[in-house]
Amino acid sequence: MTATRLAWGDGLATFDEHGSMLDCWFPEPRLGGVPAGRDRDLAPKHLADQAHADERRGVELRPVVVEIDLDAPVESVGDAYLRLHLLSHLLVAPNTINLDGIFGRLPTNAWTDLGPMPAEAARERLPRLRRAGIQIYAIDKFPRLLDYVAPQGVRIADGGRVRLGAHLAPGTVVMHEGFVNFNAGTLGTSMVEGRISQGVVVGEGSDIGGGASIMGTLSGGGTQRVRIGARSLLGANSGLGISLGDDSVVEAGLYVTAGTKVRLPGELDAAGAPRVVKAAELSDVPSLLFRRNSTTGAVEAISREGAGIRLNSELH
Repeated sequence: MTATRLAWGDGLATFDEHGSMLDCWFPEPRLGGVPAGRDRDLAPKHLADQAHADERRGVELRPVVVEIDLDAPVESVGDAYLRLHLLSHLLVAPNTINLDGIFGRLPTNAWTDLGPMPAEAARERLPRLRRAGIQIYAIDKFPRLLDYVAPQGVRIADGGRVRLGAHLAPGTVVMHEGFVNFNAGTLGTSMVEGRISQGVVVGEGSDIGGGASIMGTLSGGGTQRVRIGARSLLGANSGLGISLGDDSVVEAGLYVTAGTKVRLPGELDAAGAPRVVKAAELSDVPSLLFRRNSTTGAVEAISREGAGIRLNSELH
């Protein structure tokens, strides 16, 4: 029988005037169950001291204790936020915990520089917020990572482009146009100038070039999890819908999906012509260069020699 995987945390939750939870901040989430003998009604002082009502936003902040089963579907707002914190605190890796139902559990909030408020109250309260110098910067289900977690050894040029639930290993640099979704991120030192979609992980020493895009699993009913191998490069404005093996490169401007027909110049078919396969057959194969033949326009994959790219250590 498989053991139940638990996690828990003391949190500071925001509630609307109807008692519905809007968000929850977990400064120190933990794996395992709530310790035996722990009084769940006795909040840590540093959280209890922050409990208060904010009439400007129409919310109240109160301490809570949340315990969850990591393999069960998401059951509540507090459950969802604890899972996102576990990812961003690097306590769990992307795609290793159950996130089923997370969109249905997360409320759509109006996000202010003081925290969330009910989206439906934003229009009515906007004059009061403006007089108090409070800005609404987004209306969305997911908040910014940096409002909840300050990842160590990481550079993030624009905090609005990294969601809570992003998994950023030390040494990661997310430039101004980079984007990292929840349940996605890096496993080691990486340069992110493009888009890392939900479910995507990027290996040690890899570079996601400016304007590059990696297909996630949220759109179009897709189920394939895309991985970028170690020491690999997605060139500027390229795109990828398959896993890229270690020490591999996709040239600038080339979009490779699972169904892309790829010519293999080093292999011949029965007629003596270069063999052609769907790109999905090359998923996770190491040491490949994907390029477009400048004469014929055909997408090709050729073998590369030696190790992959090398990042500029001064930037990390």
